[in-house]
Amino acid sequence: MTSAPSANLYGLFFQGFSDRLDQVFLRTQTRDFTYGDLDRRSAQFAGALLGQGVTPGDRVVVQVEKSADGVALYLACLRIGAVFVTLNTAYTTDEVAFFLGDASPRVFVCDPERRGAFESVAIEANVAHLETLGIVGGSLAVLADRCEPHNEVVHREPTDQACMLYTSGTTGRSKGAMLTHGGLAATATGLHQEWGWQRDDVLLHVLPIFHVHGLFVALHPAMLGGSTVLFHQSFDLDATIDALPEATVLMGVPTIYNRLLQSDRFTPEQCTNMRLFTSGSAPLPADKHDLFTTKSGHVILNRYGMTEAGIITTSPLDGDRPAGTVGFAMPGLELRVVDDNNRPIEPNTPGSVQIKGTTLFAGYWQLPEKTASEHTDDGWFITGDVGRLDAHGRLTLDGRAGDMIITGGYNVYPREVELCINEVDGVFESAVVGLPHDDFGEAVTAFVVLQGTDSTNAASIEAAIGDRLARFKQPKRYLFIDELPRNAMSKVQKVALRRDHADLYG
Repeated sequence: MTSAPSANLYGLFFQGFSDRLDQVFLRTQTRDFTYGDLDRRSAQFAGALLGQGVTPGDRVVVQVEKSADGVALYLACLRIGAVFVTLNTAYTTDEVAFFLGDASPRVFVCDPERRGAFESVAIEANVAHLETLGIVGGSLAVLADRCEPHNEVVHREPTDQACMLYTSGTTGRSKGAMLTHGGLAATATGLHQEWGWQRDDVLLHVLPIFHVHGLFVALHPAMLGGSTVLFHQSFDLDATIDALPEATVLMGVPTIYNRLLQSDRFTPEQCTNMRLFTSGSAPLPADKHDLFTTKSGHVILNRYGMTEAGIITTSPLDGDRPAGTVGFAMPGLELRVVDDNNRPIEPNTPGSVQIKGTTLFAGYWQLPEKTASEHTDDGWFITGDVGRLDAHGRLTLDGRAGDMIITGGYNVYPREVELCINEVDGVFESAVVGLPHDDFGEAVTAFVVLQGTDSTNAASIEAAIGDRLARFKQPKRYLFIDELPRNAMSKVQKVALRRDHADLYG
């Protein structure tokens, strides 16, 4: 009896680029890295991690700046069966302390400049090895240079965990979404198919690589196609426009497209070579969708996804892409919109968006009750989004059942921000909501009730929470009011706050 072939995600990628090892994979500002370079470098990192006692299933927590070595480290974890846990580089020491305590990693890799701040945190979390990795250099890079490369790719089942990404929790606690080799492979092959990925495509990559969009949605199809990636350190308006003539694909969030639209240099002539613009991580307003077509000569392809499921729907590559819609269910996924009793409802009627299929996560790390509560009795995952399906199965999103804010493509749960604000001296209570913002989609905004003191103001609150929350979570405005609006059950009416201040940012 022969054993089933390995489902290791790295093996799938290698099949895509194995005949193109001399092809440029990542083109950075300083040098080119071929697929052969990244294959060899990932083998070196694999050897380094094995030397530190990492075994299949062990977590490796990573908070580093975007770099080719960062990509190689991710691939190394896949090769040896370790679980890659990537963290937003904006997370503070306090936030990282929670993640280390929760994930219990064998190795924690951070930016060299932050090693001193993390040493005591890593010790307290019983992390066996604290290493560093910079854009260039770092202790783990040095260790990899000295290690014997480990070229083997360990056998993995489709259900084995490949990565873990933390999502914010409505009660302030983040949840580790466990992503499998099989689920990530299904998303990658689905995107490669649905977006018509071609061997000569050139991806303009301006996103971070610590979340689903930049790491999985962007890089995975490129590796399957053996394509070249223009690997920018971050989004820079002029640098992005300068690079457009060399590229064929750009993946962005609404904030990026809003800024492109504000530039006179963003013209149809600059986009002549482009094949595909995709937008995700936050809703793109319909007026911006139409303006983009006017200014670029291209129709943006909207898609809808989340950490727990990868890409859920995508507008068609060939076919209509109506503004405000996010397309049809991805291959391997079923999608339904239901009422409060989980019964399917009529087309074009708002309801709860639910999904099931091969790309779904395996559950929340060490939170079986939370995992169960976010699934229906018949096995559908409750996304928390409200949407409408038309008669053809095309989805339009109407909002979120919860209070989550999406600002600049990042998720912020108000409760976490409120807990920090409420601990500031002089604050009685607070309510945090997202208000419409042309650039960020939604702006984190805090309504604060004081305890009758004149010494507490926006500046003092900012100073108090600045080291506790990532910058993107911190409010852009503080509005001081006498009391928060409440209903008869004393629940704060955030709907009223959003309605009454919808024009705050113009």
